[in-house]
Amino acid sequence: MTFREFSPTQPVILGFDPGKDKCGLAVMGLDRQLHYHEVVPSLEAIATIETLRQKFPISLLVMGNQTTAKQWKQQLSVELTPALNIVLVDERYTTLEARDRYWQMYPPKGLTKLLPQGMRQPPRPIDDIVAILLIERYLNRLTESAQRSEE
Repeated sequence: MTFREFSPTQPVILGFDPGKDKCGLAVMGLDRQLHYHEVVPSLEAIATIETLRQKFPISLLVMGNQTTAKQWKQQLSVELTPALNIVLVDERYTTLEARDRYWQMYPPKGLTKLLPQGMRQPPRPIDDIVAILLIERYLNRLTESAQRSEE
């Protein structure tokens, strides 16, 4: 688990990249400050989300809109109490983007540095980084619509 030292007082967004076997989770503030990210087994996802809700003032859950999204959204609406607003975000190409982001967050060391970035494989699952990207896509959408309304 990767927690920041302090808990934010402002509302934060929970990013959720659901999968059949594992899920990516991330907590980020509206200021884009990352507070938490982790990959958890799918069977532990809801319990982990409940734990995160006790630690962080989560105002919204942002989730990818592909493969298992409908089933997960249904399950989350039933099992999370109190219910959490869930927004689906386009998750196309997030896995490729997450691979690049992984190497930005964790620069390669040793011989891995010599490989072209496109050939490097992260040494661990990157579903949590996908969850970070989903939050960023949601925030970008908010920023873009706010800018359009000002024009």
